[in-house]
Amino acid sequence: MQHTSNRHRIFAAVAALLGWLTLALQLLLSIRLGIDNGRGAWSGVWTYLGYFTILTNLLVALVLTAAARGPQNAVDRRLLRPGMQTATAMSIVIVAAVYNLMLRQLWQPHGWQIVADNMLHVVMPALFLLHWWLAVPKATLRWPQVFTWQVYPAVYFAYVLLRGAMDGRYPYPFLDVTTLGYLRVLLDACGVLLAFVLVGVALVALGRWQARRSVKTRIAPPTKS
Repeated sequence: MQHTSNRHRIFAAVAALLGWLTLALQLLLSIRLGIDNGRGAWSGVWTYLGYFTILTNLLVALVLTAAARGPQNAVDRRLLRPGMQTATAMSIVIVAAVYNLMLRQLWQPHGWQIVADNMLHVVMPALFLLHWWLAVPKATLRWPQVFTWQVYPAVYFAYVLLRGAMDGRYPYPFLDVTTLGYLRVLLDACGVLLAFVLVGVALVALGRWQARRSVKTRIAPPTKS
């Protein structure tokens, strides 16, 4: 058991390192874009912090870092709660799904941006889901938690509207109030929120199934040779 735990920690450490390096790369690219557009470095940082992709990958990196070093403080313990890790899995699945199904075809990144794009939207979601499957205990997951987890996307939606009211810029086309109006954006947000709920329900169902299967495996009597 200890050997398995150490393997999970090593995996989490490697994944966390990749996550932090990817976030740093994307920050540098955003700053460079801000400078190239004549808006300055801080404009690049402001734009960077507006994306759900960035905020969720930051959460992923924090959870993986806590998993790698173990619960050393109250923040680590909170990040490592099964519900918190499953909520993070839900959010990073939505990041991958929305980008790859709806947004990828809208632009053509080049150079290092291709690397950052695929790390943020493909590699890190896959690594975190693998961590969730292998290392997160799931027996305590409960259905009502799915609705609690929606606080994060709801707060992000309010954050996007506030930012847009300040500078007139929106990070995603389906949230662009300037083009679509508040009613259409609200309907779009409700559709995405429904996707969050469905993914959350699927993860709880999968997690509870895995927990039951693990219990049955442990208590199954040995077979006679």
